[in-house]
Amino acid sequence: QVQLVESGGGSVQAGGSLRLSCAVSGYTGSTYCVAWFRQAPGKSREGIASHSSSGGTNYADFAVSARGRFLTSYDTVRNILYLQINSLQPEDSAMYYCAAKWVEFCRGLDPRFFDTWGHGTQVTVSS
Repeated sequence: QVQLVESGGGSVQAGGSLRLSCAVSGYTGSTYCVAWFRQAPGKSREGIASHSSSGGTNYADFAVSARGRFLTSYDTVRNILYLQINSLQPEDSAMYYCAAKWVEFCRGLDPRFFDTWGHGTQVTVSS
């Protein structure tokens, strides 16, 4: 059974940093699209960045505009997806999820594209 397990969330003060991890287990294939999403209370789930086995990494427009505050990478040896978030702001407070679809190419950051989800890790940023 394929599982995604997030970790690394927590409560931090504004300006701090966190590195979130998403451990992928139970998948033996070679093609994947993995991504990070977040969802704040009362808001829809928002894609942050994706990474595919074809080598492509894409960021949502807001993440691009954030000038490097969000950085994603995938450790293909340990099968862990990372999200580094720098200069955290209170508006970054949300539940952060990783998601996957077992195909070679990602197709945007529409949550409906992904069929495997983790349970999330909470990030709370105080001012």
